Amino acid sequence: MQASGGRGKPPALIVLTGPTGTGKTNLVVRLARVFGGEVVSADSMQVYRYLDIGTAKPSRSVRESLPHHLVDVADPDEPFHAALFVELAEQVIGRLHGEGKTIWVVGGTGLYIRALLGGLAEAGADPEIRDGLKRELARSGLPALYERLGRTDPESAARIHRNDAVRIVRALEVYEATGRTMTAVQREHRFRRKPYRSLCLGLAREREDLFDRIDRRAEEMFREGLVGEVEELLRRGYGETLKPLQTLTYRPVFRHIRGELTERDAVLSVQRDTRLYARRQGTWMKKEKDLEWFLPEDEDRLKFRVDAFLNAGPARAGSSQDGNFLD
Repeated sequence: MQASGGRGKPPALIVLTGPTGTGKTNLVVRLARVFGGEVVSADSMQVYRYLDIGTAKPSRSVRESLPHHLVDVADPDEPFHAALFVELAEQVIGRLHGEGKTIWVVGGTGLYIRALLGGLAEAGADPEIRDGLKRELARSGLPALYERLGRTDPESAARIHRNDAVRIVRALEVYEATGRTMTAVQREHRFRRKPYRSLCLGLAREREDLFDRIDRRAEEMFREGLVGEVEELLRRGYGETLKPLQTLTYRPVFRHIRGELTERDAVLSVQRDTRLYARRQGTWMKKEKDLEWFLPEDEDRLKFRVDAFLNAGPARAGSSQDGNFLD
């Protein structure tokens, strides 16, 4: 079942998102068997080469049966941010649209999805980056952060008082999240028109089910060779201070390799931190007013919703849930 016509219209994107561990990859594989198409990955970790097990990257067989774009497009020591994601995604979307293919945007990085659909100004908030900047503020002090802002975004530094911690952190957050200064982001947003029609679907699970899946996946990562993956990264010269290796999956493995944690304690750390991360994702995603939420058992209704969108446009047909299970 394919979309009817559509090449003269703006590209139609089916966005499938949700907290980590909800089963987005398996679901899009099943949906693509019905509607066809290819996937634009919206995952800020799966863009990196050599980070396979720890990012739960779709298997090679999955990617051979259903092409996934923007996976393995950067080395771990290369900068990657929302602006680059949008640039690359727009190129892929334009090509797929020209070929008349159904376009799935799938991933849990809400920042990237916001940037793609609404522009960088909509994407300039990232709780993880903000938390890291606050830790840096506590560790290094406000003068160090202000000096850094002066180097990366002198226009904002000229407008913001050196003692205004909130605005300094905010300006640095925008820069790290988008790869653009706050001034540039605001200027770009004034001239941006929405280039896509989109249907935004959120996949969720009851909390006990989700946490059980997260725990089992963490154990599976270690069985599949996560420690060996990190050791290979070290052999390639990629140190643990790199941004993608400072994430909750990889940090405990480096500690285990240094002898600070047993492997079991490293597994428990990944499980605990991933559960907390999934809760933060759910809280953040609940604020997205255009997301229509579904549980895994709603797959038939979800297929009906996708079919209606592809063949009749973006009007809402109603979702099966209101997102309260993300509390």
